[in-house]
Amino acid sequence: MTCGLGILMAFLDGVWSPSKAGLILVAGILLQAGVNLINDYADLTTHPQLNNKKASSLLAARQIVRNFQLGLLAILLAAVIGFYLVIQSDPLLLWICVIGFVGCLGYTLPPLSFKHRGLGVVLVFWLMGVLMVKGSYLALGANFNLQVVLMSLPISCLVSLLLLSNELRDYEVDAAQHITTLTVKIGYEKAQWLYIGLLVMSVLVSLALWLFGLLPTPYWLILSLPFLIKPFRLLSAEPAARMALTPATARFLLLFGLCFALTLVQPILIGVFYTFYTNT
Repeated sequence: MTCGLGILMAFLDGVWSPSKAGLILVAGILLQAGVNLINDYADLTTHPQLNNKKASSLLAARQIVRNFQLGLLAILLAAVIGFYLVIQSDPLLLWICVIGFVGCLGYTLPPLSFKHRGLGVVLVFWLMGVLMVKGSYLALGANFNLQVVLMSLPISCLVSLLLLSNELRDYEVDAAQHITTLTVKIGYEKAQWLYIGLLVMSVLVSLALWLFGLLPTPYWLILSLPFLIKPFRLLSAEPAARMALTPATARFLLLFGLCFALTLVQPILIGVFYTFYTNT
């Protein structure tokens, strides 16, 4: 989603390369997959159910190690693509890539272990949100533009929201296993308010972008609002029912992102429609 937004904004600014766009999307997918695959490795020695001698636990431990190896491979492949894009674009992209790879590896792995310091939600806002949008924009060959950073903020809030939904979903399990996510640190009730705050912030920032003339129109975003009903209802659900919170949040993020993209391309669509209408 965030890579696609950066590519779209570069395209709207007149910068386009199908091959680079494809590589950016592949690198983004590899990074996301890599982080997900290595996510449980740091917890392997701290989870009691993975430290006993039961066959099922040993199999789970082996699978986590295997996933960790695959995750490192995915991140390495993303780094190779990133290096190729860096040598053909803005030097600023190099620093974005370095920060991104350190953040990906340090999300759960010591000594950084951002997840266990309660910094995951904040980290994802910048790495998987702002920097990924800006990095994709630069990697396509566009020059630095502060407007792109501002335009990335609503989607970045929702990317953080998706991670927060994971923490809310797993709150009881993480607390029992002493995994100190942000939700465990501040408590479930405060994390609920943070969830609502990130949603409100994404909408308010979108309205501010429109008022300052950076967003053509906010009206397409209204189409995504009905998809908030289910996540809001699940926030106060029992732990078993709360398992659906993350998929519901992901659906809202996807629809909001598509509506946001549609908002950006609306002037082009109007122009195409007007040209077609006047020629027929």
